[in-house]
Amino acid sequence: MRVDFYQLSESPVEAALPALVAKMRDAGAKVLVVSADAAQLARIGEALWAPKGTFLAHGAANGPHAAAQPILLSGSLEAANGATFLALADGLWRSGAEAFERVFLLFDGSTIDDARATWRSLDGNDEIERNYWRQEGKGWVKAA
Repeated sequence: MRVDFYQLSESPVEAALPALVAKMRDAGAKVLVVSADAAQLARIGEALWAPKGTFLAHGAANGPHAAAQPILLSGSLEAANGATFLALADGLWRSGAEAFERVFLLFDGSTIDDARATWRSLDGNDEIERNYWRQEGKGWVKAA
């Protein structure tokens, strides 16, 4: 399992997530995007409509045809679409995230302490590869 920590410093999650999700989809993965904040999920849904002119097909977990959605927006880890990639858009780790092939934890200044605690809690687990990315301009730089 791989966990990628993405520190948002230049833009909010709804601006940064579409490009990341597009890469996940390019890799052929189904994606579950989770946030406890329904308003944030709505903003993410709007952003997925036209990132750089390309629509990213998605739907809500409580909406029709949830199982058929390549990108599912949800308040919980229930992946009705069979997602193998998980994006934790609200910066909060959830028990059960380990069941996914790859997890993207996106966090900003308000959730940095939670992200640090998660990083430490995953330390020493040989089954988990951790990576840290920081936002620079409009891109990401992998930190050592």
